[in-house]
Amino acid sequence: MRLLSAASCDEAEHLKEFSSWVASIGDDVLGGSNDGEVTIVLPSNIVLSNSGDPLKTIVSKIYPGYMNHEELSDCLHDRAILAPTLEIVDEVNQFMMSLDQSEGCLYLCSDSIANSDSTSGGLAELHSVEFLNNLKCSSTPNHELLLKVGTPVMLLRNIDRSNGLCNGTRLLITRLGDYVLEAQVLVGHDVGHKVLIHRMSLIPSDPRLPFKFQGRQFPLVVSYAMTINKIQGQSLAHVGLFLRKPVFSYGQLYVAISRVTSRAGLKILVCKHEDDDSRGDSTVNVVYKEVFQNL
Repeated sequence: MRLLSAASCDEAEHLKEFSSWVASIGDDVLGGSNDGEVTIVLPSNIVLSNSGDPLKTIVSKIYPGYMNHEELSDCLHDRAILAPTLEIVDEVNQFMMSLDQSEGCLYLCSDSIANSDSTSGGLAELHSVEFLNNLKCSSTPNHELLLKVGTPVMLLRNIDRSNGLCNGTRLLITRLGDYVLEAQVLVGHDVGHKVLIHRMSLIPSDPRLPFKFQGRQFPLVVSYAMTINKIQGQSLAHVGLFLRKPVFSYGQLYVAISRVTSRAGLKILVCKHEDDDSRGDSTVNVVYKEVFQNL
């Protein structure tokens, strides 16, 4: 699909080469024969050198106007930082929010145990409100949601599919209210269209939780940075892959690097630990060959 949009033969050749490299990671061709985890060496022109502060390094490369709020708002629609875990994503988003000195609004979630068969028998009394407030799940917003005008956010639920308001849609906050938020669509056919977002009762779908709880909150999460799983299905001009920790599940690395539309728009920062003997231009790829059997 990317080759079809090439403007010249030279560009098509570069895109074909990049596409082959992306496919080789998805098919576990790089790094030798290994069924599972294998270490691969990344091309030098997409690897960022760690200058001592990896967070500022990745942010300054993907969001070059991050110190200028007006300049930053103009490029949010085609840029994002990706990371394997929620903890790293939250770290990047909090850093970006701290740079914006404008007044914001803090929205708190109303958490409670959901009524279901699994939470019967007095289980609701065992979990305090404070305990529920500290739970973090990928399918629900955090208990505290700090938003400012100009903050990029991502929808966590399907609200209006006919108007492009689906799970994963990126928006830009344009007005803050007590009960309703106004936002502008950043992606898709409805770019620039303004929509209203209200609070919803959200129940996490995390199978690791032994009980069901619900929270009433805006179905949004700040999206300067996102987990690799949440970016599936989208294409961006500039993607920064922040590997403070290596990928840990099948196909994560392939999904991350295949979100960008050209090699020039992809930058990867691999953080090495003191007890890690690996190179700064290598990382782990997780692919299980049995998935390709009988295809």
